[in-house]
Amino acid sequence: MNRERIEGRKRCTVQAIALGAALGWGAPAAAQVPPAPAEIATYSGLHAAAHQGDLAQIRKLVAEGARLDARDGHGRTPVHVATFARQREAIRQLAQAGAKLELLENDRYDAVTIAAVAGDEETLRTLLALGASAKLVTSRYDGTALIAAAHLGHAGVVQQLIAAGAPLDHVNNLHWTALIEAIVLGDGGIRHIETLRALVKAGASTKLADRNGQTPLKLAKSRRYREMVEILESAGAR
Repeated sequence: MNRERIEGRKRCTVQAIALGAALGWGAPAAAQVPPAPAEIATYSGLHAAAHQGDLAQIRKLVAEGARLDARDGHGRTPVHVATFARQREAIRQLAQAGAKLELLENDRYDAVTIAAVAGDEETLRTLLALGASAKLVTSRYDGTALIAAAHLGHAGVVQQLIAAGAPLDHVNNLHWTALIEAIVLGDGGIRHIETLRALVKAGASTKLADRNGQTPLKLAKSRRYREMVEILESAGAR
């Protein structure tokens, strides 16, 4: 390998490490902040009941006129708290009482994106069945739940979001689509391959390029992701 190629790879590695730190790769909690034990200990009212999945207490508090969309110190509503805690019946009860499912907490995540990042297919299914949207722009990266799930290789979540009408070709402020994130933030393994396959099958654009003009096919080839290259080429990507 010549010196120019070695230096090029070094630069790519440095850039990847820097971007990884920014995005919290391998540690979704760095981007999303679930309630810490110290916070949970201070919860009262609907936040406490939502975290515990205490349906009787939720009913009681709702009947007493509790604020359904009250915020904790991080801007989390009881729905957000219940989503982090995977308390699906609590989410259902709150939603049926009129709690809003589209609200964003301080890091601009809604309940759908929280469930998507966690790979929590059952909670996501509950939220979508209750009318939560898969189309919201969320996070500091102006992304979507679909982009977040593609990044992490949560293929089952990706399939649910596609079925729910998530925008396939939304471009975030890093100039990446879900398809691109499945490649550049993936590891080329089976989870990300199946994620990419689902996106391509659904009709996600293989032409939209990153801000450097690199198409998904070029990005997959540069990483030697053979299976991804085959999927893209079979879809007519160039």
